[in-house]
Parts: sequence; structure tokens; C-alpha cells
Amino acid sequence: MNEPNQLAGLHELLAERLKTQPEATALGLTDGSVTWSCRQLQAAVEAFAANLLDAGIQPGDRVALVLPNSIEFVAAFLAITRIRAVAAPLNPDYRTGEFEFFLEDLGAVVLLDLPGERANRQAGQAAETLGKPVWRVRREGATVELALPASGPLGYPVLPTPINPEGDLALFLHTSGTTSRPKGVPLTHANLMASVRNIGQTYEFNGDDRSVLVMPLFHVHGLMAGLLAPLAAGATVYLPESGKFSASHFWRDMTVCRATWYTAVPTIHQILLARYDTDYPRDDPPRLRFIRSCSSPLAPAVLNEMEGKFGAPVLEAYAMTEAAHQIASNPLPKQGPRKPGSVGQGRGVRIAILDPDLNELLPG
Repeated sequence: MNEPNQLAGLHELLAERLKTQPEATALGLTDGSVTWSCRQLQAAVEAFAANLLDAGIQPGDRVALVLPNSIEFVAAFLAITRIRAVAAPLNPDYRTGEFEFFLEDLGAVVLLDLPGERANRQAGQAAETLGKPVWRVRREGATVELALPASGPLGYPVLPTPINPEGDLALFLHTSGTTSRPKGVPLTHANLMASVRNIGQTYEFNGDDRSVLVMPLFHVHGLMAGLLAPLAAGATVYLPESGKFSASHFWRDMTVCRATWYTAVPTIHQILLARYDTDYPRDDPPRLRFIRSCSSPLAPAVLNEMEGKFGAPVLEAYAMTEAAHQIASNPLPKQGPRKPGSVGQGRGVRIAILDPDLNELLPG
């Protein structure tokens, strides 16, 4: 086993806390209906990974996910990468034509979706047009099990031990396409784990940290800074039960979950400021270590107002999809001075770009 700061692949994301604090809470929903310990999360990932193998997914296969921020997404993403396949999260709000483009461009072999009324009809139509199968992801029973439907009984084969996973592709994303047609961004396990490690070092995540994840997991901001980096460091991540950001529920969720930080885009910060008088729990506010802002510039006036009203330092970061998210960040106050409106190097700055031809900058 590699040392904690030298993790080779996403299959080792939970390795250290499984050894030291297997029953500590890793993941949950803000309404309290689901709470998974590290051991339970790992068990769900292993079972789902075996399920995928039994259904025919092979190493290198690209698996598209059209799932909201949910327990299902987390287990599916980690299970796909566990068996050395490639996870490709897609925005559930795409239209049919957009789904067709992205599914074809990334070379997806299957699309994972929710069952029943929660299924994404436009994604399903695109998959049908392209002749790609759609498999449903569901949670069942009090144990919150994940399973895939199949034509016959599902077995649970012994999972192979990953061999040299560092160079394996783990994640396939696309740039925003604001200046040209969206470009594919394939990222390896090494890319992702370097980013996970650096983000965790920058903000000194630890087992006492808790957050409510409001950034979408199909975007590198939410996936890397909101989910994977905190999980790897032993922190707890809560997902809104609605599967997305809700301004009216945000501070309630932050208080109930005893959150110590959150990360978001400037638009969300500004919405929270605009609703401060009606929503912010001034009598019993969450004790925040810091607030993180990324993906677009944050006006200094907004930053100053946030710090005054929310009582926490606001740290700006710069990132891009091709670098597996964070490139630079203002530091925590104890690590040195910071200047609103600029991003200093801080700690843990490393660019991990797979392909030098992927040169379109995208704030991540």
C-alpha cells in the first residue's frame, strides 16, 4: 500500500480512513435519511463494481453517468473507476442533441440513469438513437444497496487488484465550448490523485470537517474540491436531498450538518448574500473555517461582504478542467497574507495535464 500522500489511484481514496476510522461518517444526505460510514461507502462501491463487471463492463470502457448529486452518483463513480473503466459524468440538463454529441464523442458503451419517473428522458432518447444501452441505478432497502438490472441473476465476482492504475484513464470530461466546439478532456488516476492531494493540503481538510456539496458533480469543481478531496482526507460530505443547490435550504442544511466550510461559484455566493436577511441563521450560525470560491472571478466587494456577514475567510481559487481542477488558491489566513481579487499560489499548486494539445483554458 502506498503512503497516504502518495496514493496511486482512486481505488485507494478511502484506504487510510478505512484502516483508522472505518465507522466515521463519510457521506450522507442533508435530511438525515442516509448516512454512510467509510466502511459502508466502501462496501457499496465494491458491490456495485462487482455488479458492473458481472454486467460486462471491461477496463477502459467509458461509462456515461446522467445522475444528480446523489448517493447513487458517488457509489457509481467510484465503482466505475475501481474496475479501471472510465467515468464520464454528463449534465442532466443537456438536451437530446447535446447528449447525442457527448455520448458519441466520448465513446460511451453504456449510460447510467435513474429508474422510473426520475429517469432522464432526453438522455434516454439520445442513447436509443445511438444504439447505446441504458442501465438504471437504484437504492433499495434500509441498507441503501445499489444494483443494476440485468437479464439474469447478478453474481458478485472477486474484484481484481488494480495493476499500475496511475496511467489508466479514470475520468472523461469536456470543456465548456465557449470559444469553440467542446473538447474532450481525458484524465488519469494520477491526474486526479495529484489534484485530490493538493486540494486537501491547501485547505488542511481533516476528520473534523463537514460540508454541504452544492456544486454539480458532473463538473470538475464539485467532483474534485467538493467530493473527492474531502473524502480522501477523512472529512464528511453531505448531499442535498434534492440533488442540487437550494438557496432556501442551504443555511438550514449547513447548520444541521454542522458544516465547517463550503465551496461554490460566485453566483451562488451572491444569491446567499441577497437572501442573508431572510435565511442566514444569525442566532446560531455554522462555525466555518473558510469559504471557497472558484470557477469565475469573485468581486472584492462581494468577498468583503461575505466575510463580514458569514464570519469566515473567503479563499479564491483558480482552476481548469485540463488540470484536474485546482491550479492556485489563496492560502488559509494562518499560512500567509491574501489579497481579495487575486489568487496567490498558496500550497499544493500543481498542474497535471494529460495532453499538451488540450490547451483551451476553462475555469474549473
